[in-house]
Amino acid sequence: MSLDALRGFDMFWILGADSIGGAVLGVQGGSLVRAIGTQLDHVAWEGFRFYDLIFPLFVFMVGISIVLSLSRIVAQGGHREALGRVLRRTLLLYLLGVFVYGGFSTPFQEIRLLGVLQRIAICYGITATLFLYCRPRTLAAIAVGILLGYWALLAWVPAPGEPVVTWAEGRNIVNWFDSKFLPLRRWDGSHDPEGILSTAPAVVTCLLGVFAGLYLTDPRRSDREKVRHLALCGLGLVLLGHGWGLVFPVIKKLWTSSYVLLAGGWSLILLAAFHEIIEVRGWRRWAQPFVWIGMNPIALYLLAHVVSFQQLAERLVGGSVAQTLDARVAPGFGGFLISLTSILLCVAVARFLYVRQIFIRL
Repeated sequence: MSLDALRGFDMFWILGADSIGGAVLGVQGGSLVRAIGTQLDHVAWEGFRFYDLIFPLFVFMVGISIVLSLSRIVAQGGHREALGRVLRRTLLLYLLGVFVYGGFSTPFQEIRLLGVLQRIAICYGITATLFLYCRPRTLAAIAVGILLGYWALLAWVPAPGEPVVTWAEGRNIVNWFDSKFLPLRRWDGSHDPEGILSTAPAVVTCLLGVFAGLYLTDPRRSDREKVRHLALCGLGLVLLGHGWGLVFPVIKKLWTSSYVLLAGGWSLILLAAFHEIIEVRGWRRWAQPFVWIGMNPIALYLLAHVVSFQQLAERLVGGSVAQTLDARVAPGFGGFLISLTSILLCVAVARFLYVRQIFIRL
């Protein structure tokens, strides 16, 4: 249940943090309000905020799910059946990613080949295949090799046309590679934050989830021991990420190796916290809404891209209601209420599906 709740907690922000962050920043309040609003939006380039954790946290949990699901499938049907499932799911996730960004409703040149779901699909496919055929030590060696190799690439290889190595947007080797070899639509003009080369360190984020999943399922460890060690490992990765970030900046749009460690560390800490609260202490009722979301994450993500919950929320609490709140509570509060209502509508749909035991899987 702790994993389902953490997945739902993560999806809760994916389903509406953009609008809530902007709405909070629009509310005229003190420094605390501005600080909260800032944390609910991505950093422009270099740095790390709460919302920069949301995407890698989901990829991290994909790695945990690989351990839980594929171990069972291998035990029941063998590696061949498990590999077939991995390939089918990878293809379906990738195609759904293309669908999310407009599918074929847009001109051919506007189709986005790499995006959020596409990155999840690729990370899942590569990591799951490695998990099926490699031992944990080999997986660890692969992860370390990717992080060091990616650092060496960005630190020592300047983009063609640049006199020296630089981390600046559009002027580094990773962005240059996208501009030359990634066809069709690129999210940031000449390059893409979910581009070709930056997918490699994202695979390591998924592998960190695999290591966490292997440790969580170790029958020799008690729950309290698991929580303690996960939290300590998380703290260690956070410190390593910050330390490496002094020479290899933390940049989400490049998915730098320091960003992998920093986001992975916070993911482990959150996993430990949810496991302690829900599994060890047995405090579960508060997490139920997150479980509703966590049981249908992909379905809700797709639904939010097809159905405008924001427009529906405006019909319920917009117009004169929002204007009245702006005048009587605080300027911008009406926009915040619309964004919050939009997310609550998503939660209501999640509860509807959960109560009726409708779980849409690939």
